[in-house]
Amino acid sequence: MAYVSVPKDLNEVKTKLVFNLTKRQLICFSLGALVGLPTFFLLKSIHTTLATLVMMAVMFPFFMLAMYHKHGQPLEVILKQMYEVKFVKPKARPYQTKNFYALLEKQFDYKKEVYAVVKKANQTQPSRKERTSSNHGKTQRQ
Repeated sequence: MAYVSVPKDLNEVKTKLVFNLTKRQLICFSLGALVGLPTFFLLKSIHTTLATLVMMAVMFPFFMLAMYHKHGQPLEVILKQMYEVKFVKPKARPYQTKNFYALLEKQFDYKKEVYAVVKKANQTQPSRKERTSSNHGKTQRQ
């Protein structure tokens, strides 16, 4: 009986076009061939081995763009992120959190300060009972 493996995650299945290559791979390999082959034929007259090595070096970036994937991201996305981390974003990024307990402690300190101000104000001014009793006394005398 024939056995065919079926991937569980169908998002990883990519449609193949020509020569069992995806559209991305086909485009990148074609661009690599368009750049690499003329380089080889221009340098072939100097030395064949040197021409082959230079052609491979010229075609290698196109091969990497076509084939390299890490965590579902293609090479250009990874290179863009590396560039941003290295040159665009600031080097020192301190870890900052919103500490709920620090906010509660700060609020408690503010309340304590307000209570101290109110208490000090109450000590310098006569209390409400003292004011009302002194007012009653004045009205009764008159």
